[in-house]
Amino acid sequence: MGMTTIKVSDKGQVTLPAVVRRKLHLEARSQVSVEVRDGEIVLRPVKAIAELEGVFRAAARPGGTSWEAERRHMERAVAEQVADE
Repeated sequence: MGMTTIKVSDKGQVTLPAVVRRKLHLEARSQVSVEVRDGEIVLRPVKAIAELEGVFRAAARPGGTSWEAERRHMERAVAEQVADE
């Protein structure tokens, strides 16, 4: 895909072209991270932890950790990290 020019609205919003959304599997209410780097705007798709459930299930060993147990573990780890900051 080549470069496409889009406009910034009066509210500072931009609309990603449909071809970009399809290529990156972005749907309504998807989230992207925004970074300014070397005078450029970098957007990256952000996957919610709930969207990763299938990845964890596929990687889990049979009889291994359940999705719910892993989610609770990750929530505790994030809470501890935030508390330390």
